[in-house]
Amino acid sequence: MLTKTATPTTIKLWNGREIPRLGMGCWAIGGPFFAGDTPLGWGEVDDDESVEAIRRAIELGICFFDTASNYGAGHSEEVLGRAIGNRDDIVVATKFGFATDPQTKQATGAFADEAFIRRSVETSLRSLRRDRLDLLQFHINDFPLEQSDAVFDVLEALRAEGKIGAFGWSTDSPDRAARHAGRQGYVSVQHTMNVFEPVPEMIAVIERQGLISINRGPLAMGLLTGKFTADKAVGAKDVRGAALDWMVYFKDGRMAPEFAARLDAVRDLLTSGGRTLTQGALAWLWAKSPRTLPIPGFRTFAQVEENVGALEKGPLPADIMAAIDAALGHQ
Repeated sequence: MLTKTATPTTIKLWNGREIPRLGMGCWAIGGPFFAGDTPLGWGEVDDDESVEAIRRAIELGICFFDTASNYGAGHSEEVLGRAIGNRDDIVVATKFGFATDPQTKQATGAFADEAFIRRSVETSLRSLRRDRLDLLQFHINDFPLEQSDAVFDVLEALRAEGKIGAFGWSTDSPDRAARHAGRQGYVSVQHTMNVFEPVPEMIAVIERQGLISINRGPLAMGLLTGKFTADKAVGAKDVRGAALDWMVYFKDGRMAPEFAARLDAVRDLLTSGGRTLTQGALAWLWAKSPRTLPIPGFRTFAQVEENVGALEKGPLPADIMAAIDAALGHQ
């Protein structure tokens, strides 16, 4: 049985604390929610299993969990709160910007005015059972740059009031990532990054500004687990089956053929050194920059153990990284 790693790969946070360089992403454990008939969650979940998986992650040394106020229309925060509560040895990051109705499980819009932000913070504090949010992230990826100044003014005020410990932006735009880097308390950017999407411009901003790179989609929504074949489809309530502009890894609920070919090109390289494919994908992220903190999703005890098992093996070696870059045509 997997045990806590004695010498894990680590990262230093904004508060000086050093933690294992792996978080757990809590989108999937929120369960179903929708925009009309379009699924935005990852299908049905068992809350008891989610709580057990979270507690197993903590037992194995994980102390960073990322969620959002809209995941499962608030249910993800509630499950995380049930599992962790107000423990001060665990870092909880959440996000705001998208409103949902917890009764209908429907998305109801995107908002960034001060009143909405403050209501969202209070709801998140209650749901998570926390006295303070360790990290609060702006969730609207493409929010207008100039208008974002007012949003981050509110976040500075919330930090001064002790409601939040630090703040960041969940965005894939390097310009947006850099906009607020001079503010006290602005510590992180959450963005897509994985073997298929190395995002060098974003990493350059993060390293230059001394920020933390929180990597969402580190396993390409499951493709880099190796569990999908060309004929395996996701469930009816799974966001990967939705016709969304940003859904590139899956088409009509199945693995996109172009990504299947790219995965085949690097599978053997990622599984070097006794790693599983999942562990190789995480190790690739660690090797790309000392600032990366991947947050793979999970729903089960087994997924947690496989993810955490990557910590002991550490980053991929330079020769393997070079071979992967060559195979995928990365610059």
